[in-house]
Amino acid sequence: MRKFQLLAAVAIAIAPVPAAAETYSVTVVAGHPPVFRWVRMLDEAFYPAVNAALAEHGHEMAFDGQYGGTVAAVGEELETIESGLAELGTCEALFDPSKLGVQNVTYYTPFVSSDVRQVGELMDRLHREDPRMQQAYLDNGNTYIGGPIVIDDYLLMTNFPVDSLADLKGRKIAAPGAAVNWLSGTGAVGVSGNLTTYYNELRTGVYDGVIVFASAALPGKLHEVAPYITRAGLGAQFAAGICANTDWYEGLPPEVQEALVVGADAARDWYLPELETAVEEALAAMAEAGATITDASEEMRQAWADGMENAAAIWAAELDARGEPGTEILTTYMDAMRAAGATPLRDWDRE
Repeated sequence: MRKFQLLAAVAIAIAPVPAAAETYSVTVVAGHPPVFRWVRMLDEAFYPAVNAALAEHGHEMAFDGQYGGTVAAVGEELETIESGLAELGTCEALFDPSKLGVQNVTYYTPFVSSDVRQVGELMDRLHREDPRMQQAYLDNGNTYIGGPIVIDDYLLMTNFPVDSLADLKGRKIAAPGAAVNWLSGTGAVGVSGNLTTYYNELRTGVYDGVIVFASAALPGKLHEVAPYITRAGLGAQFAAGICANTDWYEGLPPEVQEALVVGADAARDWYLPELETAVEEALAAMAEAGATITDASEEMRQAWADGMENAAAIWAAELDARGEPGTEILTTYMDAMRAAGATPLRDWDRE
């Protein structure tokens, strides 16, 4: 009897002890308000999927979403997470190019792909598999965990009809960030702008047109002041992703880290089809409201691409000079896009 008692005691001693249930309180920042799809994906996909994965281990995560600049303005999310004021957030590469330089590769390579799923899934894979893509986040106390935020194919919206590049000569066209470079060689006067001011500046004649994406143009009512929409295939773009404070993330149990990745995958799988549907609905609604939508001819598209300066090469060289792998990432991205079936109008990496 004593022998069996001893064996039972030993078995209990070596049996794995289940981890105690934990509730993790987490602050999540996004500079944009929740009306934007990439913020809604946190509430509608990321949080539920994380908690579903954590439930298998008896854990849960209480998310406190601080959106619309309440804790971090657009472009300040990376620094806010690094400082520890938040554990998670949407790190906006487009608006933080000095720290997330290589993440802006798509904005320096227009006319590559208009397929949001192709761009989103490929950029997510590169971030997960290529240490050079992750390093920019790590250098700033962050870890990329997924949930790529992709912007749909950029359009040219104007208050005048566009039949050829000659129609753009002397016209003031606003564009966000690096996209101003897309206007080089067109004859247009490129002006840096953003969604929050486009409507009023078009209405008052400050701009003659804007480069913008359909899923934002409709809710912004831009078709009311710029009813001529030209689809030129400027391309879908990677703008941001979900990041975590590295020290916090690395201090989590493996099953909690995995739950965050599962949540990021769910956010990606929710966001991309939502965006595809929104683009179709936006174009249809603007056309129904009286907008004139035309597809640029292949000749116009090629002339536009050929006339641009190779901003990608300049961007890559500047990153190289800072000790960052600009040229390497440019080549990696372009090779990966071609392998995925994209047919760039210009091979920006080979010139």
